[in-house]
Amino acid sequence: MLEDRKLFLNGDLISWKEAQVHLMSHSFARGSAIFEVLGFHEVDSRPAVFRLDQHIERLLKSAQHLDMELPYSGKELHDAVLETVKQNSVMQGMIKIICYYSRIVFEVLPPKDKLDVAIFVVVPSEDVGGIGFSFEQGTTACVSKWRKLDPETVPVEAKVAANYLNGMVARQEAKKGGFEYPIMLDTQGFIAEGPTESLFLVKDGKLLVPALGTVLQSISRKSILEVAAYTGIEFSEQRLAADLLYEADEMFFSATAYKVLPVRKVEDREVPSAPGPVSRKLYEVMNDIITGKNDHFKEWLFAVK
Repeated sequence: MLEDRKLFLNGDLISWKEAQVHLMSHSFARGSAIFEVLGFHEVDSRPAVFRLDQHIERLLKSAQHLDMELPYSGKELHDAVLETVKQNSVMQGMIKIICYYSRIVFEVLPPKDKLDVAIFVVVPSEDVGGIGFSFEQGTTACVSKWRKLDPETVPVEAKVAANYLNGMVARQEAKKGGFEYPIMLDTQGFIAEGPTESLFLVKDGKLLVPALGTVLQSISRKSILEVAAYTGIEFSEQRLAADLLYEADEMFFSATAYKVLPVRKVEDREVPSAPGPVSRKLYEVMNDIITGKNDHFKEWLFAVK
């Protein structure tokens, strides 16, 4: 249970209940917290964190995008994540790194402080009621009226809390309409991504993915493309017209919590093959990778010792 979890806070391991910040802190009031969400999996009877190096690198870039200063180096953050997982004595689950301003500030400008750093470990099935997805069952999606944040308004490459209001309102809209996920278009009307997920389409056996620029440089997205190249699946990164949602042979979301989640229905259109052969191939290879059964990608796993 959550009350049993230990967390890292500014160099110390503390209990779950000790994790507190004032309601008027800048990051609570203004959304100025940057974060990463990672998965870890049981490999050879010990936990291993998936692509830890990539997540730490992106966290550092988020800080740079927003002129924030972290109190730790990438190596120190890397070691802190592994130690926090170790101290929680669990084999698989999720990790969230949150870097935030704890000081009370009324202005929109943040304080000139270094960020506080917290690292949480959660086992979804035990702590938060599970994640609730099934590869075979897939999911449903609608096209949201809300457009993805434009890169000329905020740095969309930064994983900052304030940016995720965008995905939240889109997900609320989808739920009200009887769908599980929204598909968001960019401000020019091209396919972008889900609220917190990358979106992939398959047409005539070719994997299609929205080009970078208006979407997050997702580590899940990057991983899927690298696996596609490894398995010989042809892919293309480009601006995708919304009409493709009604023509694609397959489509799926990808995120930390689920590497491949097929979409079986978009609006009133049933996707003809869900899960389709390309989705299934990528799912199977990704599952082999995270469980340590694929030596080609063994450098993606960082074992807790």
